[in-house]
Amino acid sequence: MTAPAAPAPEPAPAERPAPIDAVFFDIGETIVNEGEIYGRWADWLGVPRHTFLVKLGAILARGGGHMDLFEYFRPGFDLDAEERRRAEAGVPNGFGEADLYPDARACLAALRAQGLYVGIAGNQPPAAAEQTAALGLAADAIGISAVWGVEKPDPEFFARCARLADVPPGRVLYVGDRIDNDLRPALAAGMRAAFLRRGPWGHVHGDDPAHAPVLAAASFVLDDLASLPPLVAAHNARTAP
Repeated sequence: MTAPAAPAPEPAPAERPAPIDAVFFDIGETIVNEGEIYGRWADWLGVPRHTFLVKLGAILARGGGHMDLFEYFRPGFDLDAEERRRAEAGVPNGFGEADLYPDARACLAALRAQGLYVGIAGNQPPAAAEQTAALGLAADAIGISAVWGVEKPDPEFFARCARLADVPPGRVLYVGDRIDNDLRPALAAGMRAAFLRRGPWGHVHGDDPAHAPVLAAASFVLDDLASLPPLVAAHNARTAP
């Protein structure tokens, strides 16, 4: 007589994902529109704005950065010296309310209303600390690389964000428009990441097939910030016991 088959083992319960307790935002092309900022630099250097921005896109497409753009139009370009000259001429570099993306203020406020820790942290010069604070956004912390003495993609930059929020890195979501400075190092730090497909870097990086694996690892891929609060709320609802 054949013995009855042993009952199949119960499947292990699926591991519940960790909630998102803190959200940090990059600054340039995430909450601040840098179009006019680059335009003012083009004016200062005596370059037509359209030419300046087209060249920026070409430089980004081959892996360069904004300093390569300045160097192209002004060989030997010294950013600190030029910023001093601009300030003395009454056209200082920086940003204000008019440069804020229309969806930024409501997004940060909605996330804070969910009880999340909201931070702003990006690679910016010292003056950006006061300029960001003056926007009066719903943020618990503002981190500026030049003030912290560490900048992205250094792992310490992201570790500091997690320490500020006082939560494990796996419960922090970092939102940015760049693969190299935002998504890749945030994920390497054990954080979640959201990619914002806007601005020059957002479109150049987002369209590059080489970045597909990093995008696939992102928690969210966004076309705007308005869509982020409901996505985070839905994620956290799934983590509730």
